[in-house]
Amino acid sequence: MKSDIVIPKVENVFLAAVQEWSDDFMEKVWYVYLINDSDFQLDGVMVVSKAFGTIDGEMKKTSLLRHAFEKVNPVSFVKIEMIEKSLLVLNNEFMLTYFIDSTLYDKKFIFKSNSLDPNNCEEVPLMFVDGIIVE
Repeated sequence: MKSDIVIPKVENVFLAAVQEWSDDFMEKVWYVYLINDSDFQLDGVMVVSKAFGTIDGEMKKTSLLRHAFEKVNPVSFVKIEMIEKSLLVLNNEFMLTYFIDSTLYDKKFIFKSNSLDPNNCEEVPLMFVDGIIVE
């Protein structure tokens, strides 16, 4: 029975964190983007995020945030959310679910604790800015 379940592999779809200036905070903050570097439109896109980890020996976790996008066009990107500065010391997890035609895809992406650092940046495809990529 289990062998009848086909779980398709997510390819050319990933997340990237990019630092951008915020007039609200008067400093650069990290924003997470969904990058669709495939030739397919993503439909019914859902992203659920949370942060978790240990601070001063105490386990911490945030509430879940949910984001929905009706579609994400091929070879494009959409902004998901800002990661607040105090959460950078935690693991920031994003669970992505979407459809291509009638096939359901899902994948978990994690920005590890303290990994969002300008020294770890590389060029993000399609955006052509420096950021942190998780695949």
